[in-house]
Amino acid sequence: MTREVKLNKLTALLETATYPLSVETAQAEFDDVQLVYADGSEPLTTLLARVNDEQFDSPDEAQSSIYNAIPVEGVGEPGQSEGEG
Repeated sequence: MTREVKLNKLTALLETATYPLSVETAQAEFDDVQLVYADGSEPLTTLLARVNDEQFDSPDEAQSSIYNAIPVEGVGEPGQSEGEG
């Protein structure tokens, strides 16, 4: 069964892993996760394949690398804020 995870819940998901964590192990551990963007979604394994790291030493490092690989369209329009009406 696929787990859908919104970007704002990614940190909690990453904190469930044991670190250091290789990208390969992360792909296996999160192979059922669909990351939900502002405009669409993508399997987390596909996103992990685009990161430049081979290993993450902490959840924060993993999140940062993943965020850097997210397409611009995934986080919304430039200048857009979720808090604005």
